[in-house]
Amino acid sequence: MSSVFDFREVVAVKRDGGEVEDEALRRFVLGYGRGEVPDYLAAAFLMAAYLQGMSVAETAAMTGAMIDSGETIALSGVSRPKVDKHSTGGVSDGVTLVFAPLAASLGLAVAKLSGRGLGHTGGTLDKLESIPGLRTDLSPDELERQVEEVGCAVAGQSKDLVPADGAFYALRDATGTVASIPLIAASVMCKKLAVATDLIMLDVKAGSGAFMKTPTRGRDLAEACVGLAAHRGRRARAWVTEMSQPLGRAIGNALDIAEAVRILAGEERGRVRDLSVAFAAEALVLLTGRGFAEAGADAERAMDSGAALEAFARMVEAQGGDPRVTDDPASVLPGAPVVMDVPAGRAGWVRTVDAEDLGKAATALGAGRMKKGESIDPAAGIEFLVSVGDRVEATDLIARLHGRSREQVERLPGRVQRSVTWSDAPVEPLPLVLGRFGDASVGELPGSEGR
Repeated sequence: MSSVFDFREVVAVKRDGGEVEDEALRRFVLGYGRGEVPDYLAAAFLMAAYLQGMSVAETAAMTGAMIDSGETIALSGVSRPKVDKHSTGGVSDGVTLVFAPLAASLGLAVAKLSGRGLGHTGGTLDKLESIPGLRTDLSPDELERQVEEVGCAVAGQSKDLVPADGAFYALRDATGTVASIPLIAASVMCKKLAVATDLIMLDVKAGSGAFMKTPTRGRDLAEACVGLAAHRGRRARAWVTEMSQPLGRAIGNALDIAEAVRILAGEERGRVRDLSVAFAAEALVLLTGRGFAEAGADAERAMDSGAALEAFARMVEAQGGDPRVTDDPASVLPGAPVVMDVPAGRAGWVRTVDAEDLGKAATALGAGRMKKGESIDPAAGIEFLVSVGDRVEATDLIARLHGRSREQVERLPGRVQRSVTWSDAPVEPLPLVLGRFGDASVGELPGSEGR
């Protein structure tokens, strides 16, 4: 290839349904990251890729180029087996808040780079920053040191890590090309592969409250992600999990932290705990060779003994937060001035829940943002108290709203009630896990009984 390269050729090949050569695509991606490719040309490429699709080789080339556009994190100073767990985003998805300290209490190391909430899905960084004093802007050295000393750290992505992905992500949002599975997979995996862990665990959400609306789309994304890891010689597991209803009870930020504390203290069971324990058990099996039943029992004991909660307190303190949040969350976390109960309004079995609209309702209360950079209210949100399959009486509470003003809160009870559909006959609870991809399945998921 000559030193003079016409970036328009890459767009033309993709526009016409051809396959872009690895080196040409690499130069295009790196060129855009450095500002050499104009936005209009990159936008044209994204639309062509969205419409024509991308081959496995193209997706791998794009992923590799985005990794090489910036720094990587070696974690060479971490002596424990290292695992990274990532969720594609959902409503009331507090698994990272539970999984990271749980895995740390079991002798694993979790170096987690998380993001902020956008639209109807929450962000782990926003949740953690509702703890007074806690900082998520850790440098790579600080991240590595904390992971070695504490066992876990959750921080924001450095601007020097995969900067080309950041540029493409913003353009995808502006050009309506976010929904492309190859583009999503490349964006997810470049960030995971830029951090040198021994195992990548992916939680691909599928359902009304997720970006992947169907199990089929979720499976396609899961397979694409584990394929990219294999291409780079990295070990990965991807689970497709159900997101047609909120995963936990809390839809907010401080509310999510309080729920995570209750779960880590062994005071609350349900789907968030079940999924966290199952992920931790599988990580133990894959990284230490432990049997699945033994690993699951160890994870359950770490929750019930307080070991996982202690690891969370250490992580919070290491990142400048108030560790008393694990003893008395209500005295540390911000609380909403107005709290309103929402009754069911009718008797029956919960048939469906519109998780996406509940996430949007929480955003309307101030718990989320519709545009990057918008401020949020850490105290705002919704406690959603029922699950598909529950039997409910008309006077039973289905939710509790937390907001800044009575006028703001009073607009939402009807909307929350309409997010639920009812049946006069019993309804089966939804499954938690819809599929697993990557290494052969190592065991059965612990059962989930209601919440």
